[in-house]
Amino acid sequence: MASEQVQKKGGFHYAFLIVAAGIAITCIPCALVLSCAGIYFTPVSNYFGVPKASFTLYFSILNLAMMIMLPIGGKLMSKMDARAVLSAAVIIDGLTLIAMSFFTAVWQFYIAGVLLGIGTAPLIYLAVPSLINAWCKRKVGFFIGLCMAFTGIGGVIFNPIGTALINMGPEGWRTGYLVFGIIVLVVTLPFTAFIVRSKPSDKGVQAYGADEVSADAGKPAAPEVGVSADKAMKTAAFFALAGFSFLITVNQTVYQFLPSYCASFSNSVPEIAAVSGVVASACMAGQAIGKVILGAVNDKSCKGGMALGIGSGLVGVVLMWFLPSVVALLFVGAFLFGFVYACTTVQTPLLVRTTFGSRDYTNIYSRVSMAGTLGGVVASTFWAWVIDLPGGFSIMFVLSIVCMALCFLFGVFALGQGKKLEKTEN
Repeated sequence: MASEQVQKKGGFHYAFLIVAAGIAITCIPCALVLSCAGIYFTPVSNYFGVPKASFTLYFSILNLAMMIMLPIGGKLMSKMDARAVLSAAVIIDGLTLIAMSFFTAVWQFYIAGVLLGIGTAPLIYLAVPSLINAWCKRKVGFFIGLCMAFTGIGGVIFNPIGTALINMGPEGWRTGYLVFGIIVLVVTLPFTAFIVRSKPSDKGVQAYGADEVSADAGKPAAPEVGVSADKAMKTAAFFALAGFSFLITVNQTVYQFLPSYCASFSNSVPEIAAVSGVVASACMAGQAIGKVILGAVNDKSCKGGMALGIGSGLVGVVLMWFLPSVVALLFVGAFLFGFVYACTTVQTPLLVRTTFGSRDYTNIYSRVSMAGTLGGVVASTFWAWVIDLPGGFSIMFVLSIVCMALCFLFGVFALGQGKKLEKTEN
């Protein structure tokens, strides 16, 4: 019956539970695996008596595994029940974190890196954009931004908890991994197993914001329109978006070196070095708030959202580079840089959706994201090499500006090409 297909305007829609599931996914497994990884680097390295680079190699392996997993995850998400795919990913992450609490050698963490990459790839890159794209016809950008903001919020919540567990004793890191793994399974699995649905028709409703609130509500929902993955990957727009994804991720990683930049003033302007941690927190606040704002702006204009995110990043870099001695402006610069940081997981999927449509979105976005994951693999090593050069931090900021300018050009080009593409129905 038509009444079973309709959600009353202004009433509760099942899509809101999908958003809640997206928040659970980003705030728990994504944050615990990615945003909280750094708190274990020193204690675990010290426990096994190895250089940090030997232990943190597992994180590079994790990123490589995610890159390889993304096209596979995209196919699985487009063909299988999202509940099965995402629940399996959560189980892999949760059990691997628990297993890490029992490891007795560093090489075992390398295997864990592979498993965490397999589990985390669909959770961080595919789950939120794919589900929101399927379940919402309006406020898509806002809901994606809201969900993705919780990767940072989860880090803010769980980093202190993890640190407290680690500080309980010389093997406190074991307790930390154990508790994190249990949290992933107990909190997230109910959402992926019992709430997530691949598409609105699975619940007998239309997408949030569809025309079911009108007089024609009884009519079937409009089919998804867009470009097939095979066709999209042969276009210049696809390669432009892959370039955008790669460079925006490389640029995002500059954030990791802002504390080192502040510390470089320890002899000349010690008050700057003293606030290095606050600068990092200001950037994290910027990326969390920026994700929500960018999402909302993208609902009005994708190009406008891109201009806001990249423009904020450019202003932020200029403030940090030329006016670091004014501590308040240093904080403002770091906060604004957080907006371009937010572009990685908010602007990229929305650019893909706007350019190619929703017909084969998951498969296309998973392949674009591979370039971003590759950027994450090489970025830390690249920037570490850059800042060791004479005048390294100035070079870093110049290259950051170049990255952002190229990203804007790539994005504008892709959007322009997208308007020329023939988009067909499923």
